Amino acid sequence: MTDYQRIAAAIGYIQANFRAQPTLEQIAGQAHWSPFHFQRKFQEWAGVSPKKFLQYVSVEHAKSLLQQQLSVAEATYETGLSGPSRLHDLFVTLEAMTPGEYRQGGAALTIRYSFGQSRFGPYLVASTAKGICRLHFADDADLALAELRQEWPQATLLALAAPEHAQVARFFAREFGPSDRLNLHLKGTDFQLKVWASLLRIPEGQLTTYAGLAAQAGHGPAVRAVGTAIGANPVGYLIPCHRVIRNGGELGQYRWGTSRKVALVGWEAAQAAAKLQTT
Repeated sequence: MTDYQRIAAAIGYIQANFRAQPTLEQIAGQAHWSPFHFQRKFQEWAGVSPKKFLQYVSVEHAKSLLQQQLSVAEATYETGLSGPSRLHDLFVTLEAMTPGEYRQGGAALTIRYSFGQSRFGPYLVASTAKGICRLHFADDADLALAELRQEWPQATLLALAAPEHAQVARFFAREFGPSDRLNLHLKGTDFQLKVWASLLRIPEGQLTTYAGLAAQAGHGPAVRAVGTAIGANPVGYLIPCHRVIRNGGELGQYRWGTSRKVALVGWEAAQAAAKLQTT
C-alpha cells in the first residue's frame, strides 16, 4: 500500500466512526502502522496530528466551515476570481470549446496526456494548445485513459507531457506563486461552464452546499441540475467540486471516492488553519 492508501484507509475509518472519537491506536490500525509511526507519517502528510484532523473532518466542523463560507461568500463573489478564491494567488482562466470542437468530438484537436502522482493519489492530466482539458484521479490508469479516449473520440491523443502538466504538479505541491497562471480549455454547455466557474470562487478551506452554489450561480431552483453539472466536472481538484457538500452538513459523494473527498476537505482545512496560525 502507498502512503496515500494507508492515510485514506485511516480517514475512511475516521469518517465512519468520528462520533465514537476513536483512539490513535484504533486509527493507526487501519493504516497498518504502529501508533508512533502513524502519528509521524500523518503529521508529515497532513501537517496536523490525527486528533486535530479528526476534528476537521467531523460533521460539526463541516457545518462551522459552511457557516463561515456563507458569511464570506458575498464578499468573495463581489471580487470575482481574483479574490480569496483558489490556492495562494493562483488565477485560473476558463475557456470553452468552440461549437465545432464540441460537436466533432475534438476532430481538429491534438491532446497531450501524462500521468502523475499527488498526495491524494495518481492522476491523469490532459491538455490542448489552449490549456488543461482534463484532470482525473486515476487509481486505474487503463480505465482513466479509456475514459479520455471515449470523451475525445476524434482527437489525436499523444502520450507526451506538456508544460501545463508540470504546472499541475506544482499546483499539487503548493508551489504556485503570484505570477503563476493556469488555463483551462473545457467542453461543456453554457450552464455547466457557469457552474464550474462558480466552483472556482469557493475559497480553500471553505465549503458550500449544492443549494448555495445553485443560488450563487444564478440558478437557485435548479439544485439537481447544478449537482449533475458538478458531477461532470472534467478537471478535478483544480476546479474544486470537492468543496460542495449536502445541506445537512454531510460531505456526500465524490466522483473519485468519498475517502478522497474527506482527505481533500480535511487537508485543505488543516492548511487553512495552519496559515491563520502563522499570520
